[in-house]
This record gives sequence, structure tokens and C-alpha cells, in this order.
Amino acid sequence: MSPSPHFTRNHTRTAAWLASLAACIFTAALPATANAQVTKIQSSPNALILEAADVKAGTDMIFLSGQLAAPLDPAKPGSTIADYGDTKTQTISVLNKIKTILEARGYTMADVIKLTLFVAADPKLGKMDFAGANEGFKLFFKTPENPGTVARSTFQVAALAAPQFLIEIEAIAAKKK
Repeated sequence: MSPSPHFTRNHTRTAAWLASLAACIFTAALPATANAQVTKIQSSPNALILEAADVKAGTDMIFLSGQLAAPLDPAKPGSTIADYGDTKTQTISVLNKIKTILEARGYTMADVIKLTLFVAADPKLGKMDFAGANEGFKLFFKTPENPGTVARSTFQVAALAAPQFLIEIEAIAAKKK
């Protein structure tokens, strides 16, 4: 038994409508991918950090969980601040970890658009060592290897995951596909 002409006409219209819809969706998606870009916004070239980063649709992005410093001696599990170093040393360790994670996924530190720093007080100073965090930061951003910088927020926290940690850093990176 063959389908009725009414069914065939409706089926053909539905198929044509779906094909048209798919073409529109596919066409609409193309410009976003083709124009995918990251614009870093910095009004003062002397500023240490960006004011913002504008990430367009179709851009590859990676969100890193908060990272903590590695012990100064990898063969020895650390349990004290001395095992991990001061805020500057820990910042360098964390940013090196972030760099390694990013490179394993095809990103570079130049692709980082946003960092969030959580800084605990250094018992030796009785306060957070913001200057130490900035000293470590400056070894990775606004350098000959990576002349760019990032949008950044810094929060003083009462404590981190364990008392030996002075800084934890989250990162977001974005790049053109």
C-alpha cells in the first residue's frame, strides 16, 4: 500500500523545512567561529593587569581549578610553610603548574585571560604578602617571553586547604580555534 498524496506532501514539506532550518543554523554558526577572538582591554600600558578580556563566541576556553604550590623538594611531602616557600616562591610554583597544565592542552600563558588569587596571611609577616604574589606574577606576565597580561582578582582569605599554603590560583585561558 502506497502512502496517500496528502502524507507525501506533508512529509516533503516537513523535510524541506527541517533542511532549511539546519542550513540557517549552520550558516549562523559559521561567522561566530570564523570571527572567534579574544580582545585584552588595558587602558594603561603600565598597568600590571588588564581591565577586562572580551571573549567572542566560538573561542576555545579552558577553566582551571584552584592550584596550590608543590613542595620545594618533590621527594619530600611538605607539611610546613618552609617546605613550600614564601608567597613569592609559592606563586611561582603555582604559575608553573598552571603553565604545565595549559601546555598539555595546547595553550600558553599568553592565552590566560583571567586569574583569581586567594592569598592567606604569611605568619612571618602577620598579613598577606601581596607584594610577594606580584613579584611571582611578574615572572610570567609582561615579560619578553609573554608581553601580555591578564584580568585578575585577588582575595585575602583566612586559610587555604592546609596551613602550609599561602596562595591558590584559578585560571581561565582562551584562544582562537
